[in-house]
Amino acid sequence: MLLSPKYRFLFVHIAKTGGTSVRAALERLRWRDPWSYPMFLCSRLSHLSGHRIATKLPRHAKIIAAQELLPKDYFDTLFKFAFVRNPWDLQVSSFHHIRRERPHYLGGHETFDAFLRWKLDPERPYQYHIDTSITLQSDYLIDLHGRILVDFIGRYERLHEDFATVCDHIGIASPALPHAREAKDRKRDYRSYYTDETAGLIARHFARDIEMLGYRFDPEYPERA
Repeated sequence: MLLSPKYRFLFVHIAKTGGTSVRAALERLRWRDPWSYPMFLCSRLSHLSGHRIATKLPRHAKIIAAQELLPKDYFDTLFKFAFVRNPWDLQVSSFHHIRRERPHYLGGHETFDAFLRWKLDPERPYQYHIDTSITLQSDYLIDLHGRILVDFIGRYERLHEDFATVCDHIGIASPALPHAREAKDRKRDYRSYYTDETAGLIARHFARDIEMLGYRFDPEYPERA
């Protein structure tokens, strides 16, 4: 999550949706903000305490955390936005990311099919880096009553266009988005990773996301180059 008091925006960072690139582009604004130094100090104090003093909004916090922590009149004035991604594509991206960056979290499940089944097993012990990417994306966007709190939902599938829309709302020139690291051995079409059964597993687990965000197994939006 990225909060800018000067530019009055709150970015809700959902894992594996292009948020690292968005965050990197917007963080360049940080040092123009007079609140950046006290915010940085609070962040460091939080880190030094092992995050026991609650002075930092976590990177992948849900919007309800900001709603609870910030004064209502201030929260309401913020331009709140997030990016989402096709759930089937997101799981392929997550698999390659974990295999590349944290292979010890694969739990001995080296193929996408085996890892996905293990990942969705409700009996599996919780692990942050694994469970973050199977948390419903809609959970990051809603309050306790299921009402959407963000003002704009961008899509990974049209990241550059929607990021330009965000920048227009904020009132800044759209900075270039840094290129995210792509798995060199990843096939372009995520559908080739799935069987009918495993595609069905995602459809059931992410049913609310699919309904709320309008995704389907066959992509509605062209895949990004």
